Amino acid sequence: MQERPLGPFSVSRIGLGCMNLSHAYDVPPDEQAGSDLLLKALDLGYTHFDTAALYGFGANETLLGKALSARRDEFVLASKCGTFKNDEGKREINGRPDVLKRTCEDALVRLQTDVIDLYYLHRWDKSIPIEESVGALSELVAEGKVKSLGLSEVSAATLRRAHAVHPIAAVQTEYSLWTRNAEIAVLDACRAIGAAFVAFSPLARGYLTGTLLDVSTLVKGDFRLNMPRFQPDAYAANLVLLNDLAAVANDAGCSLAQLALAWVLAQGGHVHVIPGTRNPAHLAENADADRIELTADQIARAGAIVNHDTVHGPRYGPATQLEIDTEEFA
Repeated sequence: MQERPLGPFSVSRIGLGCMNLSHAYDVPPDEQAGSDLLLKALDLGYTHFDTAALYGFGANETLLGKALSARRDEFVLASKCGTFKNDEGKREINGRPDVLKRTCEDALVRLQTDVIDLYYLHRWDKSIPIEESVGALSELVAEGKVKSLGLSEVSAATLRRAHAVHPIAAVQTEYSLWTRNAEIAVLDACRAIGAAFVAFSPLARGYLTGTLLDVSTLVKGDFRLNMPRFQPDAYAANLVLLNDLAAVANDAGCSLAQLALAWVLAQGGHVHVIPGTRNPAHLAENADADRIELTADQIARAGAIVNHDTVHGPRYGPATQLEIDTEEFA
């Protein structure tokens, strides 16, 4: 696959988001199936793997450690801290320096590695100055436990504050045809400071694959059930948009999913995508999106069909919205 810079590294511009192998969507696959998919990704040319302490509350990092440690020199490993399960067993955002450092130590053990290539602050704990959290992470770099730092779901202003403390190699935020918040300021801010922009959920949590046609089929516990855009009426309205989008994909000679990935990649040479999947065929399909080069007309048409003005429903509910720092459209 074609490569792009990711901090000090050069990686496949299509990486693998590993969350759904352990967390949030449906019932996770068993360990063998998860391991097989991770190894297949390496064989297909994926060289950027993204995980987090939050995913399965350590289970995802453990899975990657077991499956990939023997081939550690073949890929760039990204993980995240600052969001995890607290002592009471509840999800918590905590950016205290001691907590971030302890999370890293635990992650190194789970990942079976001596160093994490790219370590993100998963969510900014707004009770702790960003400078304090990033300062603690910079000490991990100095200690050789982490090679570069990233931030997730932050505004351009917060990014600049953090970058003044320690160079920020990458910002990870949801970005796709149907989630455009990064276009307000963060895409440009990343370009200005020389940081990569890593788009998670570039397939809109399955919507842009065209394969999720009925949200009533989602199993209990799937976190999309609580998202406004996946409520039955809103989702039915959103599905209508895919009819015109499919015509663009047909014109480009690719699937809907490949069109969605190629569209994000076309937004700048510093942009990466990390779609996740449990399906080996979809893994190969996503990798094959690397060959798709959209015309300016196809990019414009796709962007006009699905965007923040045409999509029904906000991205998150009120409680989750409070946890993120990303700019919002008026």
